[in-house]
This record gives sequence, structure tokens and C-alpha cells, in this order.
Amino acid sequence: MPRRFIVLAIAMIAVTVAIGFIAMQPDNFTGTDAGKPAVSTGVTPEKANNEQQSNGFAAAKPAIDTGVTVGKRLPEFALATLAGKETKVTLDGQIIVLNFWATWCPPCRQEMPELEKFARQYSGKVMFYAINIQEPSDTVTEFLIQNQYTMKVLSDKDGEVAKNFRVNSIPTTLVVDKQGIIKYRKSGPVTVTELEGVLNGL
Repeated sequence: MPRRFIVLAIAMIAVTVAIGFIAMQPDNFTGTDAGKPAVSTGVTPEKANNEQQSNGFAAAKPAIDTGVTVGKRLPEFALATLAGKETKVTLDGQIIVLNFWATWCPPCRQEMPELEKFARQYSGKVMFYAINIQEPSDTVTEFLIQNQYTMKVLSDKDGEVAKNFRVNSIPTTLVVDKQGIIKYRKSGPVTVTELEGVLNGL
């Protein structure tokens, strides 16, 4: 056999052995450990985020702002009763109904029998406050006695609470759920049926 063929054969064998040796080196595998193939977890960033949320790591819901319109958290406040005893209107897990009114207001007088009926019917279930705006306690007390009203009345003598609640006309009524969120607001007379409909939807 010619020498050149022998040399060519030896060279080809050497190249084959060299390629095989390189291929066997650990660095040529893509696994996390030498000699082990890489394993795809199939977890994309979006899937990982979803899994975190499902495991209770979801971002907390934004806090509800305090305000005086529907969907806002009722601001707490304090006013005196007609007898002068301070009463705090706080969010303590009870349904709250506020009614801003005055004795000189015809629509207020119109709805008073309905509010009296509602306050009596839901006593112990709903915290009802009739908030009189800027009238002397004696005037309000006389009005209640004459009409035999027993509802709880708070006195907003300087009108500051009414101003904070943006009461531009009276009567104005708000219903607040057990979580302290204002669910209903109306300017104008309300009836027991209307209020009961709101309560049934809470």
C-alpha cells in the first residue's frame, strides 16, 4: 500500500478519536450538574407570577379612600345629642344610616314619619342618626315632642359636619354598610321601602 494512503488513514483515525474525546467533556452538557441534560421547568415569568398569587402572595388590594360619596369609606365624626352628650359615629361593624335635616324644611317634615318608623323597626340592627343642622336644641326638642318622634337626633350646631359631607340640600340620607363603605346617598325624602331596598342589597 502506498505510504501516502497509510498516512491519510492514520490522520483520519486521529481526528475521529479527538472529536470523540472532546464530545465527552462535561462542559459540553447544558445541565445544571456535569453530565446531566438540562431540564425545562416550563415556568415563564408570567406563570411564576400567577403561581405566587395563587399561593397567597398576591399584592394587597388598594385601600379605599375616605370620602362622602358612594363607594368611599365613611369619615368618623362626633356630635352632641340634644341633651348635650357627645356621640361618636364610628365604624364598628354595624350598618349606619345618616339623615341631615332641619325643622323648617318641608321635605324633611314630609319624610319624618317614615324615618321614625324605620328607626323604630330597625332599632338594634341599624345605627340611625338624624343630624339636625344649625338649629337651637330647644327648637328641635319641641318639634320632636309635638310629633312624638323618638329617633336619635344629633345637633350639628355650626353646620361643620354637614359642610364636610357636602350637604347642599336637605334632606340628605346616606347608608353605610358593615365595612364602613357608603352604599347609598340621596338628596330628597326617602321612605321605609327605599331604605329597606338598600339594606336588602348590602
